[in-house]
This record gives sequence, structure tokens and C-alpha cells, in this order.
Amino acid sequence: MTGPSTTVLHDYSRLADRFGAVVDRLADADWERDSPCESWTARDVLHHVVSTQRDFLAQHGFDASIGTEVEADPRAAWHAHDERLRVLLADPAVAAHEYDGVFGRTTVGASIVTFYGFDLVVHRWDIAAAAGLDERFDDRELDMIESSADGFGEHLYDDGVCKPAVSTPADADRQVRILARLGRRSTADVA
Repeated sequence: MTGPSTTVLHDYSRLADRFGAVVDRLADADWERDSPCESWTARDVLHHVVSTQRDFLAQHGFDASIGTEVEADPRAAWHAHDERLRVLLADPAVAAHEYDGVFGRTTVGASIVTFYGFDLVVHRWDIAAAAGLDERFDDRELDMIESSADGFGEHLYDDGVCKPAVSTPADADRQVRILARLGRRSTADVA
């Protein structure tokens, strides 16, 4: 039987697996390279992803803390954090925990998959770009980014979210156009 926590865990795992695969590809020196996120290194981006998920869960009474910090060992910190989230999201009491969010009534699981899932996808690219890796989104991810950006509306360009959109060549592929909407240039432009 498939319940809400099973679906949440599956959806989170799909996003986290691809994020973790990029984390594992970085060499130690890559963590100090500048990312497309202004004033952030690849390590800073990873710290943001981990700390915002932890903070969100803590606000709802769930402890996602781990023993390893991103500053000390980015790879180990990501994998410990990811393992902890999988344990939490497998629990129906966590995944189905309801709260009133900015966009209305929702659940912790839905927020992890949608709002924080957006971060897992976009920041996966940011970390890869910092290391000079060519990371591609699949169609499902591109659909999710577009849908999320549409849902954020003008808040997409609030301070600390995304920089204003940048122009792209007329023949740019879908990923390049979507990254440009998020204020990012293609990997070739940032590496």
C-alpha cells in the first residue's frame, strides 16, 4: 500500500539522489570555487541547502540535526543529512504533518518535495557549475522549475532568491532559457 509518506519519500529520494551524485563528483578543492550564487562558494550553496531544510523541520518540531557539519566535510555532511531526512520522511507523522504556509494549508512532506525540492534541483546545478561540470536537468525537473517559478511570481526575484532574468540567444535550449529566467548563465559562461 502506498501512502503519503511513501510518495513523499520516493519523490524526495529521486531529487536527493541526483543532488548527492553531484556532491560526490566534486574534488576537495571544488568546494571553495565560486558558484553562480553571488558571494557563495559551492560549500556555501551546500550549507544553504542543508541548513534551510534543517531549520524548516525544526520549526515544525522535527530534529534533522546531524553530527557532521558542511564546513568540516561537505560530502559526509550531505550524506548524513540526506539519510536523516529519509528517516524522517518515511514517518507518516512527519510527512503528513500539516501547517499553514505562505501559499495556504500544506504538509511538511509536500514542502520538502516542492519548495525545498526546487532548491535541490537548482542548487545541484549551481554546485556542478562551480566545479565546471555540465549538469543537465531532465524534463520532469524542467517542468518543476518552471511551475515553481510561476508559483513564486515576482517573489522569485526577492532579495536572496534569484537574480533578475538574463538574456539568452534565440536558439538557446530549454535548460539555458530556464536558467536564464533564474538569473543564471549556462555552465560554459560560469565555469
